[in-house]
Amino acid sequence: MMRLFLILALPFVMVDSAWSVEAAAAEKPNIVLILSDDQAWTDYSFMGHEQIDTPHIDRLASESAAFRRGYVPTALCRPSLMTLATGLYTHQHRTSGNNPAETEANARHARETGKDSRELIISHIDDLPTVPELLGEAGYLSHQSGKWWEGSYQRGGFTHGMTAGFPKPRGRHGDAGLTIGREGMEPVFDFIDEAVEKEKPFFVWYAPFLPHTPHTPPTRLFDKYKAMGLGDFVAKYYAMCEWFDETCGQLLEKLEAEGLRENTLVVYVCDNGWIQSTDRNGYAAHSKRSPYEMGTRTPILFSWPDRIDATDRPELCTSIDIAPTILAAAGVEVPNNWPGMNLLPALESGKKIRRDTIFGEAFAHDIADVHKPEDSLLYRWVIEDDWKLLLRYDGQPGSMKYPPDETAPLLFDLNIDPHERNNLATSNPKLVVRLAHKIAQWWPVTERKVVGLE
Repeated sequence: MMRLFLILALPFVMVDSAWSVEAAAAEKPNIVLILSDDQAWTDYSFMGHEQIDTPHIDRLASESAAFRRGYVPTALCRPSLMTLATGLYTHQHRTSGNNPAETEANARHARETGKDSRELIISHIDDLPTVPELLGEAGYLSHQSGKWWEGSYQRGGFTHGMTAGFPKPRGRHGDAGLTIGREGMEPVFDFIDEAVEKEKPFFVWYAPFLPHTPHTPPTRLFDKYKAMGLGDFVAKYYAMCEWFDETCGQLLEKLEAEGLRENTLVVYVCDNGWIQSTDRNGYAAHSKRSPYEMGTRTPILFSWPDRIDATDRPELCTSIDIAPTILAAAGVEVPNNWPGMNLLPALESGKKIRRDTIFGEAFAHDIADVHKPEDSLLYRWVIEDDWKLLLRYDGQPGSMKYPPDETAPLLFDLNIDPHERNNLATSNPKLVVRLAHKIAQWWPVTERKVVGLE
């Protein structure tokens, strides 16, 4: 039934016809997906931050096709991770928020099915092929660690993992998996050793609860940033970013020590952005959950020695492209109804990616109807080259904290205004209409009202 949703955005995908999955690799590569959790696109040394030290990710970036203008379509952890697992936009995989809201629609679904609303959200993954499931069919072993919302790791198609999942204790978003990185790397390292011993290609989902709150960095790192004159909340967050970087270094060093790095594709992305509040242990507006750059933008890195040239890529990239690119690298047929682009031909050849437009969406944190993402829709957005248009919607429960001076629609020139301070919609009405039409073609919305664009 869910496959009826998988028809959108295909006209925007262009694939090199001379490339085929059969030619992807003579030997199946290992694949390591590294996911940061709640980190701004600015908060890395290689992205220009003057205080946060991230030497291991910096090195990875120097060895990668590095997209500094990468994006996640939805800037909230659960839907963002579901996109990486299924290759689909949020409105397609339907997991639009972190929790079910206490609404009559959700109560009705629970009565009709006899199932908890939380279970009904998780059940979306049962209708969809996942990256670890498809890799498993090609002979891969796979390991889940860190954040994982969709029940047990087995339910997502992983052969190995740490998360027992709902309804187990602390099963909301990872339970035992959340210890990875914070309490060592042994579960991942033991899995790698097992895969090597069995002579199997492997897929690692490394999604540690870092630099996510609670911000409890090692004292040595907190003291380092506190000595810079920073307040406690900011110093702790900066220290968490470096702590996460250290764990990435441990993982990459493991691959090198075992002689695995040459035949391993490493992909890096963050699930959503973050602006650390200066007066509390939380995030500021226009970051996590929002469609603004500090919510949706993230560096995206693809590193595969001798296969992918290490270079800065100026094109737009989106995490919707990661799943098809991973499958292609493994020689696995990409589902033809996935909306993302297989980037591997361009990454291997160095050719320009033939795309100038990407899309995204934002929903309420709590889901109004677990089977109808549109009911919780708060924003849709499009970026065409340097122009970005945001449209607001009246989805429920409307818990997004809108700035009091925000008007809709919102149009920004990211080339000269990367922090989106100057709304140019009023002075560019024709451009607003054209970009809004692009959004409507991408995902036709029928029930939600656009705020401020009659």
